[in-house]
Amino acid sequence: MEFMPFIMFIAVCAVLMLGYPVAFTLSGVALMFALLGTVTGQFDGAFLEALPNRLFGIMSNQLLIAVPLFVFMGIMLEKSKIAENLLKTMGGLFGSMRGGLAISVILVGMLLAASTGIIGATVVTMGVITLPTMLKNNYSPALATGTICATGTLGQIIPPSMALILLADVLSSAYQQAQLKMGIFSPETISVADLFMGALIPGLILVAAYIIYVLVLAWLKPETAPAMAQTDDNASWMQAIKQMAPPLLLIIAVLGSILSGIATPTEAAGVGAIGATLLAFLNNSLSMKQLKETMDGTLNVSAMVFMIFFGAAVFSLVFRGYGGDELVEGFFQDMPGGVIGATIVVMVVIFFLGFILDFIEITFVVVPIVAPALLAMGLDPVWLGIMIAINLQTSFLTPPFGFALFYLRGVAGDAVKSLDIYKGVMPFIVIQLLVLILLACIPELATWLPDQIYN
Repeated sequence: MEFMPFIMFIAVCAVLMLGYPVAFTLSGVALMFALLGTVTGQFDGAFLEALPNRLFGIMSNQLLIAVPLFVFMGIMLEKSKIAENLLKTMGGLFGSMRGGLAISVILVGMLLAASTGIIGATVVTMGVITLPTMLKNNYSPALATGTICATGTLGQIIPPSMALILLADVLSSAYQQAQLKMGIFSPETISVADLFMGALIPGLILVAAYIIYVLVLAWLKPETAPAMAQTDDNASWMQAIKQMAPPLLLIIAVLGSILSGIATPTEAAGVGAIGATLLAFLNNSLSMKQLKETMDGTLNVSAMVFMIFFGAAVFSLVFRGYGGDELVEGFFQDMPGGVIGATIVVMVVIFFLGFILDFIEITFVVVPIVAPALLAMGLDPVWLGIMIAINLQTSFLTPPFGFALFYLRGVAGDAVKSLDIYKGVMPFIVIQLLVLILLACIPELATWLPDQIYN
């Protein structure tokens, strides 16, 4: 049963498609295969003796303490109506130009994505706030929905992103494993700051490409993105700066403290959580009800994340007990095209897995399997992390299974058709694929800034 690790992986995907919870699917399927292997003599049960240490390592990981704090920060900002006020101001500022409202959505969505780092929260918030306004101003339903969905997925790549934090933790471990296999016994590590810095240029390129697309479309087809009617209460630049300053300063404080080395990600996340609460208070939107809803939401999301950690730890042990890591490494090394062929295959597999798995499951199930082998073949860990993040961002946007489409469909109601959403996201998918190809051809877009800052 040489291919038992692959069979186990396929079994997990099959059970997930039946609708069972991810965390319990990972651990349940893994334990069933461990029992089967123990009975047939193909699995050494001693591998599971390492499980208590694995679980203790997860709970004592200082980096992962940042997860609930960043989740709290995102939910608090989402409920404080800061994004709604900012959008009204930006819409009044840019609305007088064709495509201006869509550009406002992109800019506000970028700030919201950087604040929340959670695709679902960003897409739902922007859908509720912006979709009625865009349709009321005669925007094409396809352009309106496509802009909202694409902007919502920026939470994958715009730091401080929770996806990048989790990827940094997994890739750091995988990078050390790869170096040990290569005979490097003083292995280097990568940090959250490396991935954050590496994501800045690709993230800004994506935002710029979105804006250019909207401007070109508004110029070629004015009826799809008309200018808003002029009113007496159109915003001024001073009003826009006043609305943008608080969330922007919070993001700069959180991100800047991490990148400069002043604070660890966990400490910066604590500052972000307190800062978001203070902004809600200053915005007169903080109440005991909102605080309770924020804490409940944080508890639910954090519990889900850590249960997936535990399930992934069980899956990883059983997978390695069957020799899965050696099997994957040998498979990549024998693949035509060498490291390029192996990377393309991994990216395609991750893209399609993005239809059925969230980024957390892919980060803690798939990446630990493939990353050590790819990194041992000479890939840069920062580049690989950014490629995976953009790849997943594209997957979450692709019909008919993209998560972002489901989120927007849920809040759009009868205002738009599903076909409009599918049509609207296609140009943005092309943009993201072009950026992914550009990053593949020019890795320095992700690696240059971290090298300049930290080396």
